[in-house]
Amino acid sequence: MSSLQSTIPDSSRMKIAVVGGGLGGLTLASVLQHAYKIKCTVFELDDTVNSRNQGGSLDLHFESGQYALKKAGLIDQFRKHARYQGEDHILTDMTGKILMQQVGRKGSTGGRFDRPEIDRTVLRQILIDSLDEDTIQWGKKVIQIEEDSKSKDNGKHRHTITFQDGQTGTFDLVVGADGAWSKIRKFVSDVTPFYGGVSFIEGLHPNADINYPKVSKLVGNGSFWALQYNKGLLCQRSGDGSIRVSAAIRIEEDGFSQLDFSNPEIPRKYLMDLFSDWDDSLKVLIEESPTFIARGIYMLPAGYKWKSHPGVTLIGDAAHLMTPFAGEGANMAMLDGAKLASAISQIVHKGKDLATTIDKFERTMCNTVTGPATESAKNMDLMISENGHQEVLKMFRILRWLSPVIKLFS
Repeated sequence: MSSLQSTIPDSSRMKIAVVGGGLGGLTLASVLQHAYKIKCTVFELDDTVNSRNQGGSLDLHFESGQYALKKAGLIDQFRKHARYQGEDHILTDMTGKILMQQVGRKGSTGGRFDRPEIDRTVLRQILIDSLDEDTIQWGKKVIQIEEDSKSKDNGKHRHTITFQDGQTGTFDLVVGADGAWSKIRKFVSDVTPFYGGVSFIEGLHPNADINYPKVSKLVGNGSFWALQYNKGLLCQRSGDGSIRVSAAIRIEEDGFSQLDFSNPEIPRKYLMDLFSDWDDSLKVLIEESPTFIARGIYMLPAGYKWKSHPGVTLIGDAAHLMTPFAGEGANMAMLDGAKLASAISQIVHKGKDLATTIDKFERTMCNTVTGPATESAKNMDLMISENGHQEVLKMFRILRWLSPVIKLFS
């Protein structure tokens, strides 16, 4: 078994492992490097940056995701790719009747409604490009993490990570940024995500303007939601010209297990039967999708907090997995990364105690994210309900007092 110690960038005060190269882990690494001149190593499971699809578009919030990019010195890069027209939003019922329409702003305004869209792939690449070349180690699957007994005896609480390729590394701080089914979370807690009662069947329409003009016209520049009777068709345009369609269904866990997704006609027929009484203008979203995949919606309990363990911490979905119905997951992960970088700087540059500083960070993170996690779960229950279209319309009626770009038609 070989050691990674010689390949880890040297830090005069602290050796830091970030497990997971998603938005939270990369933000942490970027803010550490650019704001505080502290190095870390990011260990990513994927073999390359393009190993798998990173998902669609996300709205980056002024007070969280954009704040984190400012700390990393990347806000100008973000604005080059930000799509304010992606904030356009249409709500309909099952008949296709438009109930609400929101028109995106043309540029940054600051404040709670400054939430332009950016493709996840583009945002991730901006963060990767900001890092020193040796920061990310690709193809690193964590097999085990254990506390070094000698360091525990002298109060240092260092931890050794073993990887699938047989290499090991010992670190002063291990950060679990490894997502919903985090290996690092298992080291500090036995709590696991639970099923939220809703699942998606997702379709993707590439180059929609050319290949799927009906879908393109229906969805518009941003998001399109058709809701009613415990179902929904949730659509979003990405900057690469594709449109992602998620058929959201209230169903038991693994309710799609009988469907063979390798044959698109099987899930297509299932959905067409399920949405048979919906307007034909909406069913085109299902009819024209070339592929389908299934995704269950899982979450951790809102307010979840583990007992702090010196030398190991969590951020992002590993710490507070939530549903996607408030647009907060990625934003909170990036905010976590920026805030943890600040806490680490206090340890490295000001000699603060590692255990108490990380414990304080974790308590603050938990308090910050409890509200968004609660809102996210509540929104899912409102949207995917018998009268989801009316429940969401009520929400927009309240927001209209704050945002004049929202037009109501019912």
